[in-house]
Amino acid sequence: MNRKQISIYLPILIAVSVIIGIILGNNLSQLHQPSLQNLTPPRGNKLSTIVELINQAYVDSVETDELVEKTIPELLKNLDPHTAYIPARDMQEVHEEMQGNFGGIGVQFSIHNDTVQVIDVVSGGPSSKLGILPGDRIVTVNDSVIAGIDIKNQDVLTVLRGEKGTKVRIGVKRRSIDELIEFEITRGDIPIYSIDVSYMIDDSTGFIKVNRFAEKTYDEFINGISKLKAEGAEKFIIDLRGNPGGYLASVVSMVNEFLSEGKLIVYTEGKSQPRKTYTSTESGIVKDKEVIVLIDEYSASASEIFAGAIQDNDRGIVVGRRSFGKGLVQEQIPFRDGSALRLTVARYYTPSGRSIQKPYEEGNMDYYHDIINRAEHGEFQVADSIHFADSLKYETAGGRIVYGGGGIMPDYFVSADTTGYSGYFSKITQKALVYHFAFQYSDEHREQLNMLKTAAEFVDYLDKKQIMNQFVAYAEKEGVKRDSKGLKASGKIIETQIKAYIARNIIGEEGFFPIIKDIDETLKEAIRLSHSKKQLSQLLAVTN
Repeated sequence: MNRKQISIYLPILIAVSVIIGIILGNNLSQLHQPSLQNLTPPRGNKLSTIVELINQAYVDSVETDELVEKTIPELLKNLDPHTAYIPARDMQEVHEEMQGNFGGIGVQFSIHNDTVQVIDVVSGGPSSKLGILPGDRIVTVNDSVIAGIDIKNQDVLTVLRGEKGTKVRIGVKRRSIDELIEFEITRGDIPIYSIDVSYMIDDSTGFIKVNRFAEKTYDEFINGISKLKAEGAEKFIIDLRGNPGGYLASVVSMVNEFLSEGKLIVYTEGKSQPRKTYTSTESGIVKDKEVIVLIDEYSASASEIFAGAIQDNDRGIVVGRRSFGKGLVQEQIPFRDGSALRLTVARYYTPSGRSIQKPYEEGNMDYYHDIINRAEHGEFQVADSIHFADSLKYETAGGRIVYGGGGIMPDYFVSADTTGYSGYFSKITQKALVYHFAFQYSDEHREQLNMLKTAAEFVDYLDKKQIMNQFVAYAEKEGVKRDSKGLKASGKIIETQIKAYIARNIIGEEGFFPIIKDIDETLKEAIRLSHSKKQLSQLLAVTN
């Protein structure tokens, strides 16, 4: 074959070879690759099939476990806002929060001026036994420096917390001592308390602040009730503001103490869950005492069960603003890898039949922006801005009208107080100057302040020290100039906060709450109502 013939036939030969190669390649690939048609997917389960197809046939190697971890939360977004997936790495923190303890060294700390400073030491805890004191600065942990501008609370928690029985070394800087003090601490069980405080507001009224409903909350609650009864409490104010909820068993047991036998507390019901009712027993230790419940827009779930049960049984009065509106029941299903699914299986209903749950059909974004929308529509200022349909009307045991549609509407509405706000107050709040000043003052005067034992003693002492003048000078150094008009409008709020925070730094919540109540309009209204027999008699039907 001459060159001319080669030049003519060579392109044809190449083309034929390519076509044959493609055909052979397709046939060979079908012989060697897994047959996708031979997969037998579980009936109706496309997700499992897709994962299997990716494993067997995807062009690149893929960590399908990681892909599934990312996909599950996206899948659950299409359900209700409270069905959730909990990765294994987060389960320990969830358990600690609800069980009421964690492994740690037993200090409460704050990051101030880029330094970890001990605010308080848990009595009887590992740090207390070794002599660590409030005011100490934690500079090193296991020979690593933890001070610096980038230090975050979570970073500190990560290195200080750990399994009970494990050891951690910390280096502490203490005032008047030049060298670091070294401690080797064996971590122990550190309690997470559900009751912030229980104290007597006056000669006959006990106050209990509940911040969550965990496994041990009921025991703490009974201890608080018993202490106040021994001090002469004839009526109780139960503060559930900001309480996000928790265990159903805890709240049912707590409400039970205020009711006579056989009263409905709450019931649950769902598509696959038959109605389950929770009623009171004869064990109520304060069933003959007056009760007022405080709620706000951040009171949710178990808090709403408590308030709804008291209200629907005409057992007491509810004061504050409409609660959050979370009335969905979750069950936690564990997986082998330590993760879990919290799946909504039913709804909570108050004794009158009201569903606590607010609507969520418009999606999670709108659901969680609901509180912002309430504020914009004036709900935090005027009770009449909340509109209820007749179809949402229910009756309490005594025939009073209450409304469903999401959350618990209080018997007595108290608007969010903005009368003391000013530009000056806004500036110092943005910089957290009250908090920082209170900590600094407590730290510098700890020896004198440790002599004070009650909230009243702190108020008298700080008045004599003209604490407000000292704060104003401190604020100026921090870039907020004195503002006479702003101080006139906000001075009482600022001064009360300063005193309350200083008292908290030294004697804890027993110092904070009795002072801060002077600027707490919701609590002040509850106290006024507790002293008004006429108004109470219109609503209270105390069961003897």
